[in-house]
Amino acid sequence: MSTHPAPQAGAPAPAVQAWVGLGANLGDPAAALRQAVRALAHTPGIRLLRTSSLYRSAPVDAGGPDYVNAVAEIATTLAPHALLAVLQALEQAAGRERPYRNAPRTLDLDLLLYGDQHIATPDLTVPHPRMFERAFVLRPLAELAPQQVPPAALQAVQDQAIGLWRPVGWAD
Repeated sequence: MSTHPAPQAGAPAPAVQAWVGLGANLGDPAAALRQAVRALAHTPGIRLLRTSSLYRSAPVDAGGPDYVNAVAEIATTLAPHALLAVLQALEQAAGRERPYRNAPRTLDLDLLLYGDQHIATPDLTVPHPRMFERAFVLRPLAELAPQQVPPAALQAVQDQAIGLWRPVGWAD
């Protein structure tokens, strides 16, 4: 017998804490990230909690100019696939094109973590499958949620070129 009360019909879903990776290297990357954060904050079912500092990093497995990266911490009542659809719509609105894998981009939004869920579907894998290979994800994520980034993971990416570009407050 459960000691937890059953959810009431019509009751709102409890919010899940999630982390979204943001990146861009075409156009005005900082403006694109700022606009994406504002759009997330105004999306029904999403509450923006915090953003990391902005980091500048060299492309990984790609060419083009340096990237600007950050991580946003959100609370959301959206299901994982619904949140993914919001992220992809924001990318498309920012002019994101996908001519080839790892192409330079006007905006890249990745669902890194969704609560403690593990999701493996054809269109969504959470935790993000390559997040532990990339300093541009781990450094800003560790800034917000050090408990989510094992020290060995940071050690493994220490040789990747990345630097703090703008401190917290860039999205205001």
